Amino acid sequence: MKDLLNRRRLWVGGKGGVGKTSIAAALAVLAARRGKRVLVASTDPAHSLGDVFASELDDTPRRLLPGLDAMEIDPEREVEAHLSRVTAQMRRYAAPAMMDELERQMRLSRQSPGTQEAALLERLSRLMVDDDLPYDLVLFDTAPTGHTLRLLSLPEAMAAWTDGLLAHSRKSERLGKVLAHLTPGSRRDLASPFEEEGGDANHDPRTRDIAETLLARRRLFHQARRRIQDPEHNGFLFVLTPERLPILETARAVSSLEDAAIPVAATLVNRVLPEEADGAFLASRRAQEQSYLSRIDETFAHLPRPRVPWLPTDIQGVDALERLASCLEQAGL
Repeated sequence: MKDLLNRRRLWVGGKGGVGKTSIAAALAVLAARRGKRVLVASTDPAHSLGDVFASELDDTPRRLLPGLDAMEIDPEREVEAHLSRVTAQMRRYAAPAMMDELERQMRLSRQSPGTQEAALLERLSRLMVDDDLPYDLVLFDTAPTGHTLRLLSLPEAMAAWTDGLLAHSRKSERLGKVLAHLTPGSRRDLASPFEEEGGDANHDPRTRDIAETLLARRRLFHQARRRIQDPEHNGFLFVLTPERLPILETARAVSSLEDAAIPVAATLVNRVLPEEADGAFLASRRAQEQSYLSRIDETFAHLPRPRVPWLPTDIQGVDALERLASCLEQAGL
């Protein structure tokens, strides 16, 4: 298990409310304690990483401890940056009379389903493929399981969408050339400048620029997907608690990732009742917990399953994270 923090990228996920942000932050503290240069980045739109560190975080890495930086990726900012790039590119070719409609469509796109996920995927992909980042380990504190699985499935969806759009662009260009020749009274300068015999519609600068942009994004997503499937440099850690719903959700998530050839490094059982806890109420809870721990051992027998005790206080601030990091180290991480 100590090799868990020797990867270049580690994703920490799980059902909402199981403590994955605290675990991600404590793992970052533990890695920095061992001399690694670490970045922990929250991808959850409902950020709580800054709350755990008791620090203000934003979209730029901030140094919190020697060797440890943290950031909260802002999906809204990613959407704005992406749409600004698209608008700037389209301004080069759109007629002035079309700009009001273009800007209206861009405003509508901000609220379109999947816009935030696509923008977030692009930012994560750049973090994954950037070999010049000054970090030995990048920890991703991810959104709850369902959101993360959708995020990881986007490369295929975006590739299919890009292929379709490029094919449509090529067909439209060819159709435009044909219509220009068939329309009575049409002028040759209304058609593509490359409509002469042997011309290539793909040489139209508009088509070429759009195609290059789409293909560059598709290459980025595929590079990121190859990285995320590399078990030597990438791993997924699922945090769960010894309760029925987190076990069921984690089992489904582990199965989905393994079917997609994405390496799952371990499951971490958080908030296990400590042995010294006493009283009739806790004894009853411990008996129920033991049945769930046995179920975890059976369901995830092929994965490491370190256990972390339930601490007596909330996890907030560096001192609390240092204590949790020590618990993780005692658990074999």
